[in-house]
Amino acid sequence: MTRRFGIDTSVLVRLLTRHPETEFERCVSRLHDLVDGGAEVFASNQVIGETYVAVQHHYGVSRTDARASLRDALRSGLVAPLNGRSVIAALETTGGPGLFDRLIAGGYAHEGLEVLTLDRRMAGLTEVHRL
Repeated sequence: MTRRFGIDTSVLVRLLTRHPETEFERCVSRLHDLVDGGAEVFASNQVIGETYVAVQHHYGVSRTDARASLRDALRSGLVAPLNGRSVIAALETTGGPGLFDRLIAGGYAHEGLEVLTLDRRMAGLTEVHRL
């Protein structure tokens, strides 16, 4: 049976910031050991959203760079988005509804749910309806 792990925000922040370097290297080494041993490692939408905010607030990373770094980390082979390809698409899309709206809608869609919102911009997403 394949072992499956979910990471917390501290792991994803470390992968994006590479700070401190020794801790980053240890983190990557341990993740490689798990993945090379056949395990799957995932980041939830909540962890992705928290990391997006944390690297901007604490490390001064721009929104654009935060999105690009998250996308790269989640396509690295070490950590995958728990909700699949829709997360990568949300990170690659600019304009219209923001990243959090896209993560919320994608998370519900992953569970087979339609979304209700009062937000006009968010209502423009697939499977999102204005209440």
